[in-house]
Formats: sequence, C-alpha cells, structure tokens
Amino acid sequence: MTARARPLEVRQLSRPRRLKWSHVEGYFFVAPFFVGFVLFTLGPFIASLALSFTSWSLFGAPEFVGLDNYQQILTNDPKFATSILVTLYFMAGHIPLSMALAFVVALLLNQKVRGMPLFRTLYYLPAVTASVATAILWAWLFDPTFGLINEGLAIIGIKGPNWLGVTTWAMPAFIIMSLWSIGEMMVIYLAALQGVPQSLYEAAAIDGAGRWSRVWHITIPMMTPAIFLTLILQIIGSFQVFTSAFILTNGGPGDATLFYVLYLYEAAFQNFRMGYASALAWILFMIIMAFTLFQVWLSRRWVYYEGEQR
Repeated sequence: MTARARPLEVRQLSRPRRLKWSHVEGYFFVAPFFVGFVLFTLGPFIASLALSFTSWSLFGAPEFVGLDNYQQILTNDPKFATSILVTLYFMAGHIPLSMALAFVVALLLNQKVRGMPLFRTLYYLPAVTASVATAILWAWLFDPTFGLINEGLAIIGIKGPNWLGVTTWAMPAFIIMSLWSIGEMMVIYLAALQGVPQSLYEAAAIDGAGRWSRVWHITIPMMTPAIFLTLILQIIGSFQVFTSAFILTNGGPGDATLFYVLYLYEAAFQNFRMGYASALAWILFMIIMAFTLFQVWLSRRWVYYEGEQR
C-alpha cells in the first residue's frame, strides 16, 4: 500500500500551486506603494544618475558630456569647497551640542514627577513645527534691533551682534537655532533610558556607586545603540540643511551660510544647470555614504549591545 501511495503523493506535489485570492488582495494593497516608489523614488534616482553625465538647462535635449561635471566640481569650483566647509562647520557645532542637550533633557524627563507628559510634549513640539514658521520665528529673535535675544543681552550690559548680517556670527546663529529641534533625539534617548534594566542600578548602588558613576558606567554604555542611531541621523540631517538657510540668509553674508544643499538648489533652479546639480547630488550621496560606513565601522569600538559577547 505504501508503494502504491507514493505515485499519488508525487502527482499531488507536482501540481502547480494556484494563486489564492488572498494573495491577489495583498498585491493590490501593496501596489500603490510600489508604483509610488518607482515613479517618485527609484525613477528620479536613476534619472539623476543619467543626468549627471549630461549638460542640460531644463530646456531642450540633454547633451552627454561624460565626467566633465564631476571633474569641474572637484577641480574647478570654489563654491563646492566653500559649501563643504560651511556644512562641516555646522556639523562640528550642531552635532555634539544637540546630542548632549537632548541627552540631558531626556535624563530630566525620565524622572517621576507630576505633569511629566506635559513637559515631554512641550519639548517635543518644536520637532513637528513647520520649518518655515520656525525660520521666521528665529529671524525675529535674531533681529539686531528689536530681537528678544539682543534685548536679553542688553539687560546684562552686552551689546548683541548682527547675528545674520555678519560672517562671524551667521553660522553660530544657525547652530543655536538648530538646538530648537532636539525633540526627536530626546524621544529616542528617553525610550533608551526606560529600557535600561533597573537591576543594574540597584547592584551598582549596593556596591557604593554614586549617581554620576552610575550614569557614566551604566546609563551611557547601555544607551550607545541609541547614541549611534542619532549620530548617523544627525550627520545625514546636517548635510540636508536647506529651508532655514534659504529663508534667512540665502547663503549669505559672503557665502558664510552656503550649505551644500542650498548650493545644489542654486545650481539647479537658479542657474538651470540640471546636469551639474545632479552630479552635485551624487557627490553628496557618496559623502553621506562614506560618513555612514565609517561610523558603522567605528561603532564596533564603542557601541555595546545587551547580551553581546566581546
């Protein structure tokens, strides 16, 4: 009986599987995402790569120029070097200050006091405020004549500078303004803090460790995955600063706030050099990729995961 049953089993296994209606429904549900991805992400991604090898002014047919755009950017474009230096300057001030401030705020918001949900909402609210409205608000705050910042400095006898009007103070003003939106990092750090096992703090307290010792030896090591995540996000975000610079200074004064993406926009939509701007975009992609891969490689030395064997 067993020998007779085997051919039947083989015949049953060899039959083609029929497409179930539930599978068809699934394809219908995911189809809008795939269509949108192809039309608005993958398609422009490939098109920009092709355009980066052309000279195109948005009118007429693109003209193939090979690597001329990349060669000109890397060897004969002083504004490219300026935009890189401006962006790196912003990163050097924005990333450590914003991460440190978000960490301190998360520590404070992790306490068990009355009204904590309200405080957490207030600190997170600037992160979801429209960037245009935020830029206009800070333009008023930085106004050299009647801005609240200079008015506050005048109370203690300090004459406030022309924040956005001189090259010396323009970038510090942008760094200060960037600290306004630490809410996203704060939420990530707060979630990481609540995931630290309380047993570790109790064991450290029994051994006589003080508050700062527990923060340094327990809290920070356990939060390194969250710190690593926010570091990557802040590096990527620093290379994408556009709205505030476009509204407040438009790259001035004297190219002191000519961020990379602002220069890319200028090349594409003011000078109508779409092929050149596409090459700038792909160089930006390579720079961000290099920074990210370097941080991933470096993370092996300082990022610790619970239960990981080292």
